[in-house]
Amino acid sequence: MQLIVVISEKIGVLGAYHLIQQSPKLRKENRIKTIQASLQIEGNTLTVDQVSAVMEKKRVLGPKKDVTEVLNALKVYQQLNSFKAANQTDFLKAHSLLLHGLIEKPGRYRKKGVAIVKGDKLEHMAPGHTMVPGLMRDLFGYLKTTDEVALVKSCVFHYELEFIHPFIDGNGRMGRLWQSLILMAQYPVFEFIPVETMIAQHQKEYYRVLSACDKEGKSTKFIDFMLSMIDKTIDQLLEDYQPKKLQESDRLRIFLEQCSTPFSRKDYIAYFPALSTATASRDLRNAVDAGILLKTGDKMKTVYTKKGRMLRSN
Repeated sequence: MQLIVVISEKIGVLGAYHLIQQSPKLRKENRIKTIQASLQIEGNTLTVDQVSAVMEKKRVLGPKKDVTEVLNALKVYQQLNSFKAANQTDFLKAHSLLLHGLIEKPGRYRKKGVAIVKGDKLEHMAPGHTMVPGLMRDLFGYLKTTDEVALVKSCVFHYELEFIHPFIDGNGRMGRLWQSLILMAQYPVFEFIPVETMIAQHQKEYYRVLSACDKEGKSTKFIDFMLSMIDKTIDQLLEDYQPKKLQESDRLRIFLEQCSTPFSRKDYIAYFPALSTATASRDLRNAVDAGILLKTGDKMKTVYTKKGRMLRSN
């Protein structure tokens, strides 16, 4: 509970700073880190620089399988906002994209038994394949019906997915991807918070906690672990990227990226509560003069609609 409170407060700080929204470069860097780290955990050898090169459609020297994994992951993360966390069809579609060209029939649950063996030790025996459809139906039912906070719910889903192990391959990266998607539904900023990077740095502990939860038959330790990873990741973000004072063009761009039109001056001020009425009025007036917004109505009934090309952030 303490971690939930602390993380919630830090998410509020991120939101107040508009740290992620005001920096397209930061969003791109964190997307690259997320993809590289999640694949590295599964044995991919490409570095952050190589993943960046793949994203920019440059030639990269590396195993074909590793490059394919990155290309697939890029496609999935580009469509992330189109997926619904509680939709099992979207879940299977994401797996199909993520494992395209890497396994036979991606996007389908396994039709045989699987076990995780490390050395001579049986680490985990997954439930029989005939149980998988029912277990996954129950797991998605949990997402739709539970009243638990998103931070806990996302951790539980992640752990249960690893326990069920519904696919022949790609279970780990799907668990991490879907946890981010569950969190995004309540906190959109999680689209660009690279929690996977922190997990990769604590990979042994990640697997150790998963194993401990298997033996105990409950996910408490995994919830604690994942919440601590989220907390540490946000701390790192706040430490590495000091917030700058938002300029007028930044405020308008951020607002129009996150909010729908038409909107009122009241809506604009609600999004930037520290903004004075006079500054808000000036922002909107300048946007109208620049052809960015169209103003209709008068006085209290005035509304603004996005009209032209948005100003670019420096």
